[in-house]
Amino acid sequence: MATFDVIIIGAGPGGYVCAIRCAQLGLKTAVVEGRDSLGGTCLNVGCIPSKALLHATHQLHEVHENFEKMGLMGGHPTVDWAKMQAYKEDVVSGNTKGIEFLFKKNKVTWLKGWGSIPEPGKVKVGDEVHEAKSIVIATGSEAASLPGVEVDEKVIVTSTGALAMEKIPESLVVIGAGVIGLELGSVYARLGTKVTVVEYMDKIIPGADGEVIKTFQRILAKQGMEFVLGAAVKGAVVQDGKASVTWAAKKDGKEASVTTDAVLVATGRKPYTAGLGLEALGVEMLKGMVKIDGHFRTSVPGIYAIGDAVPGPMLAHKAEDEGMAVAEVLAGKHGHVNYGVIPGVIYTTPEVASVGQTEEMLKEQGRAYKVGKFPFMGNARAKAVFQAEGFVKIIADKETDRILGCHIIGPAAGDLIHEVCVAMEFGASAQDLALTCHAHPTWSEAVREAALACGDGAIHA
Repeated sequence: MATFDVIIIGAGPGGYVCAIRCAQLGLKTAVVEGRDSLGGTCLNVGCIPSKALLHATHQLHEVHENFEKMGLMGGHPTVDWAKMQAYKEDVVSGNTKGIEFLFKKNKVTWLKGWGSIPEPGKVKVGDEVHEAKSIVIATGSEAASLPGVEVDEKVIVTSTGALAMEKIPESLVVIGAGVIGLELGSVYARLGTKVTVVEYMDKIIPGADGEVIKTFQRILAKQGMEFVLGAAVKGAVVQDGKASVTWAAKKDGKEASVTTDAVLVATGRKPYTAGLGLEALGVEMLKGMVKIDGHFRTSVPGIYAIGDAVPGPMLAHKAEDEGMAVAEVLAGKHGHVNYGVIPGVIYTTPEVASVGQTEEMLKEQGRAYKVGKFPFMGNARAKAVFQAEGFVKIIADKETDRILGCHIIGPAAGDLIHEVCVAMEFGASAQDLALTCHAHPTWSEAVREAALACGDGAIHA
């Protein structure tokens, strides 16, 4: 038995960041992790490997579509799927080993195995029980299931199986038009797969800005992805190595089916808390999630929870912020997360990024606002790299000019959005951003132009 100030269960983005911050604040810290490598779903079978495949397939797209336009002549490359998978695994390995290095550097103990909480102040890992003044649940999430669709991770797969298919399928049905479905659907569409996305709602990425949704769907359709919206999947059956997927239109109940090489179930994720013993401890739950207060405390003293296991958007960076905040709380400091300024990004090409409120949200609130919008067609850098589709849209309070939200579809949107995040953290106005000099030629000029459009007008539109 070992005694610690803090034991964190789970070494994903929330858990490992929390551990490092706890150690930096002088707390004796341990992390329980049953995988053979650190980093959780994100680094092992989520964010990082998917970005590697998105990058590789984007390069393939550039070779086929744009190289000759730039005078780069020669034969078009073919895909060695095994080598692409090896590249992906190298990326994963480099990142997970990096976390191991950071643990050693910060003297964080890795308790290898799956953990449970037999009683407050104690964590059991294998046959050993360790003591801790505080316990942090950071166990993340798992893919949500769908009635009538049995996942085998070969023909019918979750995001985990989709990252490591034995071969590139000729056809793929994606169930769910959210972030995961569209990113992985994009990967396979670029590889030549016929991709059909079936979504229960009447639009893709529900909850996003309306203009972004329309533009994004149009661009993805032009890239070869087909969409069946407002359709409820009834089931998927595997036979002879293929799957038959059936769905019914919500509008009239008319059924349709298709036979496909693979099915990706991308209908969301749910908290993973199985085996922790939370029910026996009396930890209060809320729709399958661990209920916490404003200081990340559960209903049981000494037990805290963060990340995908608790309410809120299931985003790695949200978990990281909560991990740092709860570490501050445990060290007797003030930990805080500004949930109104957490960006969301879809890493397709073009990228989609957003922060803050949408027009639809503000209309529902009855709040007066103004919009500044600038198309990437007016941005010289974007046109030079064949990514002039899309726009930057800034929403500001009509009276005070304070920035309330930003929605971007275009090149490097996931990086550009953070300029607006910083502005919102400081309560900046659209004019503050508009008066800030931006280097030319950069994509970021489109953000400034959108801010200018909130006032007297953009210069290049």
